[in-house]
Parts: sequence; C-alpha cells; structure tokens
Amino acid sequence: MSKRTTRDSEASRNTPADIAASPLARYRDLVDDWDAFADSLCRPLGGCVWVNPTRIGVRELADLLGEHGLEPTPVPGLANALSLPARVRAGQHWWYCVGLAHAQEVVSQLPATLLDLAPGQRVLDMCAAPGGKTAQIAFALGNQGTLVANDISYMRIKALQGNLDRLGVVNVTTTCTDAANWPSASGQFDRILVDAPCSSEGTLRRNASLLHRLDPVNSERLGPRQRALLRKAVQRCRPGGRILYSTCTFAPEENELVVADILAEFPDVLRLVPVSVPGFVTRPGVTDWGGARLAPELGHCVRLWPHHNDTGGFFIAVLEKCADLPADPEPETAAMQDTGHEEWLDGLDAKYGFPTDYWRGYRVNRQSRRGLHLMAADHRPPAVPCAECSGLFFHRTNTRPPKPTTAGALLIGRDVSRFRLELSATQRDAYLRRESFAPSAEQARATPIGQIMVCFRGHVLGVAIFHRSGVIESQFPSRWSGCAGGPRTRDLPDTAALDTLS
Repeated sequence: MSKRTTRDSEASRNTPADIAASPLARYRDLVDDWDAFADSLCRPLGGCVWVNPTRIGVRELADLLGEHGLEPTPVPGLANALSLPARVRAGQHWWYCVGLAHAQEVVSQLPATLLDLAPGQRVLDMCAAPGGKTAQIAFALGNQGTLVANDISYMRIKALQGNLDRLGVVNVTTTCTDAANWPSASGQFDRILVDAPCSSEGTLRRNASLLHRLDPVNSERLGPRQRALLRKAVQRCRPGGRILYSTCTFAPEENELVVADILAEFPDVLRLVPVSVPGFVTRPGVTDWGGARLAPELGHCVRLWPHHNDTGGFFIAVLEKCADLPADPEPETAAMQDTGHEEWLDGLDAKYGFPTDYWRGYRVNRQSRRGLHLMAADHRPPAVPCAECSGLFFHRTNTRPPKPTTAGALLIGRDVSRFRLELSATQRDAYLRRESFAPSAEQARATPIGQIMVCFRGHVLGVAIFHRSGVIESQFPSRWSGCAGGPRTRDLPDTAALDTLS
C-alpha cells in the first residue's frame, strides 16, 4: 500500500469521539464550532501544488493536469496554486518530477505570501527543510540575490537541496546549524522566516496516527526552543525588517505565548503587524488562555482552523523591527573559486549552442571536485556559517565526457539549440524509469550520436545518451526515478501517439 493510501485509510480511523477524548478537547473554548472542527480532522486532506513560475504558467499546468483527469481547481487567495483530489499522488507524475510544480499544503504556502518579499532583499529561512517555503521565497525574490536556508538536520538538508535542485533554484545557500545560535558574523537580514518545529497538531489530517501521541507536555517542552529561535531572529533582523513566525499547531503555548514573551523581551524593538489573508477565513490570535490575559495586540496574529477552509491548522505572527535602530555592518562574504572554468563553459557552448554571453547571467564556481555550480549573478552567501551548498550543482567535470547534471539540464536545457530530442509519452516514462529505449526512425535520423537533452512537450526531462547501437540510454538519477508511474516500456504498444501515462 502506498504511503498516501496508508495516510488516507488512517485518517478514516479517527472519529469525532476520538477527537473529543484526546488532548485536543482543551481547545473547545477556542473553536467557534467544535463539531465542525472535530469532523474536519477525521477527513483526509486534499492535495495542492504550486506552479514553478520559471517553467510554466498556472493556466498551462492546469490544462495539462486536466487532460489526464486530475481535476485541478484554483485555490482562492493563492494565485499560483492548484488544488487536487486527495487520491492524486503528485510526486508520481512526470510534470512534478521535472520541477514544473511542487506539492505543498495550502496553509503552509501562506508565510511566503505574507513576508512582503521583493527582489534585492537578503533573506534567512531558519528552519527550512524540506524546502517548499524556501523555494517560494526564492522565486518571490526573482531567483536572484541572497537567500540562506538553514536546518539543524543534515538529512533534512539533503531533502531540501533535492527540492531546490528539481525546481531550479539558484539564489539559495544551504547551511546546517542550530539556528538558535545563528552567528552574528552572518550579518542581518531584511526578512526572516521562523517556521518553528512544533507539536504538529494541525497536520492530523495527513497523519491520523499522530492523535495517539498528542500530549500538552510536548507543547511546554517545545516552547523554550521556539522562543530561542524567535529571539535569535529578532537579533539577526535588520532594522525596518520583517520576521514571520509560524507553526502548524493549535497550542497557545507554542504560538501566542511564545510571541508574547518575545515582545516583552524587546519592548521598544518590535511591533506585531496586523495580518490579512485574502481568500481565507481566519481567526485572530488568542488573548485569553489558561486563566491569563495576554496583550490585546496578540489579536493581530492569525489562526487558520481546519474546518474554516478545509485545510490543515496553522498559526502566523508577523513582526516588524523598529527602523530607527542602528544596523550591524555588512558581513564578510564567502570566498569562492569563480574563475578558471572557461574550458568547461566553452565545451558546453560548443556542443549545445547556448546564446552569446549566456553564462554572464550566472555566477559559475567550483565548490567540489565533482564539477561546477551555478548561482544567481548577485548571490553573496555569508562566510559563516559554513555552507553545505550554494546555488545548484549543474555540470559534472569529473566524468568523461563531462555532462550536465539532471538539475542542471532542467535549468539550462530550455536554452540549448542543438542535441535536443522531443520524446513521446511512452518514451518519456521509460526515460524517467531509467530504461533504455529505441528512437523512432524519424528521431534516429535527426539525432546525433552521443550525449543529448530530452524533452516532452517542450519541457526538459534531463540528459540521455544516444548510442551507436541505436538505443537511447536514460541518465535520469535513480533517486528521482520513483516519480514515474505507469507500466514498463515492454508492456506498452510502440506508438509515439500514446500519451495517457500521467
């Protein structure tokens, strides 16, 4: 049984009586309609994807999904998002696999829309993995400038980097450190996202078994960690900058009480910004909990309850730092090997025929012996903390012959003028499953022997090798190949017209 099917079946096992008998019952006085709230938590959560604006338009993706019966519908309040039925596993479709879209829960997409992002800002995402919000921020910055994405877990950083690579993000440096101890030497940031680790009560519709592990003690335990993260964000925020604190839990101990304590610590430094979320039903932050009165300004926070918008649960607080405070000096930037790469770039130009001065649009550098990375031309990561990766690893120079990585091909392949082959749907799925396949007679006549970039409906899929023996060998990475569904090539009719495997 698939993970998604397992989650759906788990979700059906909880009942409103289970919710009422759980620690969630302590929120009865906070919820306007307890029965609707409890019922919503017993239903599986629908899917949602946002569209990669560097590769496809919303209407074009909606039409593509509609052709295959996936029933996409616009999400009110999120211009770049499409909702999908709960049965749809986005990660098993070719368009997801090659970075045309990213799956992310609806309310989880809101922080990036409320940070007031604009190109030219310097941004820090303190708890970034698995990277959906990071990528949203990166594109809101125009895939330019400097965004630092941090996580405390190295394994989660690997998942984060995988998502950024698939989507073609080049303005991000990833770091692996405890953000609560984020170094002052990194400088200050115009925008900081603190999507804090939490008890995750709001994700119950995706993970029904969580109900049996809920305990208010966990909220008390997590509070000090959340305060430490938000406190550090205040210190690293540039005067006049904005901090967004969010969680996917209902507990006031992890939400309003955290924000209240940080506001009290910095009385002349911060103000809570009233939050408006067009297209969504929201409720103000809690100002009365556990017999204690909180400051009325905590009402400027926003709560999204599952039954109001048919989503998960979420909490958001937006804080601004006083603009009159003195700013820290600009930080030292990381030293990188930015020169000596002309041989490799000339080789790419000679083979694939890129436009004149193409590489001036990027910062090309070597971060390891494996090959070259591409970063936004104006990307300037700080010298500390030490980066795990800056930009996107795009060209392997330690192989013979050198070849673009799959992430690199997805990024630069749209700009090649030679050695590019359009595949049929049958061939597309074979390629994504790392199978070798034969070209049609017409394809064979038009395709030179050797390394090529392959596409489907104009969208780059990656790199392949056309052998003299007459077969095309997929170079799609094995760790990505699980996203290609459908039967294997040997079970399919040999026709280029077949286009039903999505």
